[in-house]
Amino acid sequence: MRVVFRGRVQGVSFRAATLEKANVHGVEGWVRNRSDGSVEALLQGDEEEVRRVLDWARLGPPLAEVTEVEEETLDLYPRQEGFRITD
Repeated sequence: MRVVFRGRVQGVSFRAATLEKANVHGVEGWVRNRSDGSVEALLQGDEEEVRRVLDWARLGPPLAEVTEVEEETLDLYPRQEGFRITD
């Protein structure tokens, strides 16, 4: 699943916290800041575990204020190994 988070999501440890949550739930993929101020993530793995990370990310870490979440299911995206923060 590709997800874009909008609101106050940069400069609030959103990516680092997402990395931590993904690792706890065994979710693979990546998370990155976008030039428009949003954060984009690719979440892969067990559907229930991906949903748990996504549910957490709708609120984000304490200083974040997520105002919009755009989800897109991707069927043919190459399988990721581990979870990382990218540029």
